Amino acid sequence: MSTPSNSVFPLTDESLKNLIQGPGDVEWRYAPHTFLRHGYECVPFTRYEMRRECQEIIPGLLLGPFQASKSLEVLNSLGVTHILCIRDKKEAFSVKPRFPERFEYLVLDVEDNEDQNVIRLFPEAHNFITESLNRKGTVLVHCNGGISLSPAFVVMFVMQRCQLSWEDALHLVQNRRYCISPNGGFLTQIKEYESIYKASVAVAGFPQGQMQRVVSRRKRDDDDEEEDFREEDRKRALVDAEGDDAMATDL
Repeated sequence: MSTPSNSVFPLTDESLKNLIQGPGDVEWRYAPHTFLRHGYECVPFTRYEMRRECQEIIPGLLLGPFQASKSLEVLNSLGVTHILCIRDKKEAFSVKPRFPERFEYLVLDVEDNEDQNVIRLFPEAHNFITESLNRKGTVLVHCNGGISLSPAFVVMFVMQRCQLSWEDALHLVQNRRYCISPNGGFLTQIKEYESIYKASVAVAGFPQGQMQRVVSRRKRDDDDEEEDFREEDRKRALVDAEGDDAMATDL
């Protein structure tokens, strides 16, 4: 199991590049049945036991299966302070907080299928992870298997936090936890979320004074346009009235 580093956010450009590219000594084996539908032709060979463990994705953010959240000793050794449990509603009886008195939990109940809208649920998860990182804590994000559901949330978080493309964010997470494979519906939403977060960044970065001037100018333009319409209505009414007077005179 990987041990969280003491690196401080934000990550440097060089460290991000290394995370996206992945380690150079990974042994890759052909496995078309696993990722071919997403355009991948191979996956790295890893021990099966690693799927049952959590891995550090970026400093302070761990990703894994439910199994990784069941040992208090392991959680303490990793310095975990927060746990985000994302579970299928049908698994609520078994996939649940084990140590609510020791850690801060957020539980999200979802439908673990391609039709589930994860973008709608993501802001709550984003705020929870951000709170942990801002408090210098360590958050474990898990679903039942740590393969599809929780990785989708982590990819979107890394994408926004590090301002990456969806492809780079997916590669980064996959290079830290090799076994992830978001289902087709989740992958589509990951792609869609890139434009959503970039739009929010653009709006947030727009100078407030300049934004106010744009809004005021747009309001003036709207007012001028509305006044033009009123003036046209007045002219049309005047023409109609003159026409009525002319008809009355002829009679």
